[in-house]
Amino acid sequence: MKRFMLPLVYILLLFSLFACQSLTNIYSLIPTESSLTTPTLAPDHVNFQVQPTVIPPSDQPAIPNLVALEDTLVDIYESTSSGVVAIRVLTESGRGLGSGFVIDKEGHIITNFHVIEGVTDLEVDFASGFKTRGTVIGSDTDSDLAVIKVEAPPEELSPLPFGDSSEIQVGQTVVAIGNPFGLSGTMTLGIVSAFGRTLQSLHEAPGGGLFTAGDIIQTDAAINPGNSGGPLLNLDGEVIGVNRAIRTYNFTDGEEPLNSGVGFAIAINLVKRVAPSLISASAYDYPYLGITSLDDLSLVQQEALKLPQPNGAYVIAVTPGSPADKAGLIGGEVATDEIGLYAGGDLIIAIDGKTVYQFGDLLSYLLNHKSPGDTITLTVFRNGQEMQVDLVLGSRP
Repeated sequence: MKRFMLPLVYILLLFSLFACQSLTNIYSLIPTESSLTTPTLAPDHVNFQVQPTVIPPSDQPAIPNLVALEDTLVDIYESTSSGVVAIRVLTESGRGLGSGFVIDKEGHIITNFHVIEGVTDLEVDFASGFKTRGTVIGSDTDSDLAVIKVEAPPEELSPLPFGDSSEIQVGQTVVAIGNPFGLSGTMTLGIVSAFGRTLQSLHEAPGGGLFTAGDIIQTDAAINPGNSGGPLLNLDGEVIGVNRAIRTYNFTDGEEPLNSGVGFAIAINLVKRVAPSLISASAYDYPYLGITSLDDLSLVQQEALKLPQPNGAYVIAVTPGSPADKAGLIGGEVATDEIGLYAGGDLIIAIDGKTVYQFGDLLSYLLNHKSPGDTITLTVFRNGQEMQVDLVLGSRP
């Protein structure tokens, strides 16, 4: 029996070779765009020639020009780094580091509130080596922004141009420049990962907890301790955000957070509204609704709440005496199978005709387009019915 095994394997191998060859011939019969003419037939066989598919130059996939990108990044750094500063602070609890950037020729510098909170001595270091002390002239715990004023020679003040954060797109290339771990003038590269995010503010709400900060850009550009307050720039060298925070589970031996690719920046369009008021009045007045909301409904929550859709801002509670309370908005009060989740609240699905997919959309619209005293129209689902609610915005208490 054994002597028949080798020929059998040999026959199988030959068959497999012929099968592969047959497949090759079958595929060669598929005409390409350049071989659609009738083939010439020989008496005993078909003589097809495989023609290569030629992609016209205009249709060929674009190859990234890395040299051009490199030149762009170098130009951005050279044109903007002189306007980025390192901020050294002394507080009762110790020393701190942060970043900032010049916004005008009068010596105003933007940074984060948490960089200068509780400051007793404030030093501002310029890229040229010039150093001076600064004075905080306005701060905002809602957006985590602050404005510092310095006295400096005109040649040291290089204001950075502002972009338009309403035009940013996910995937857009961005760079961050700042002072991570005290390494001044550090530039990092990434993309816009998302926008319209929300974070907790540093402003305590009347009923406990903290107000929500909105219109936040998410980026994977490396942001680390010391980057706070520095600019997030587009490839035109325009500031589109102020770097604020990172989300991470990694820490140094000194318990400092490490970059994990999830960084957050305050959108520049909000800065454009807040900064002038911080300069002129030392504060900014935010529009106020007076609701507590679920930011992102899951299907389980939708089913428990018996809502017609999983998109929108679901009202958990309404603050007594707030604009929302006066307008008749309703929070959830009926217990569900989900612990701590109560049904019966309004589901806000639009504001002034603009769709609200989650609470962040509602908040971004208010922060960028509305002021205390303005009237808005909310579209809500209540008890299975869609209705309109007019509301006069107040000021955050």
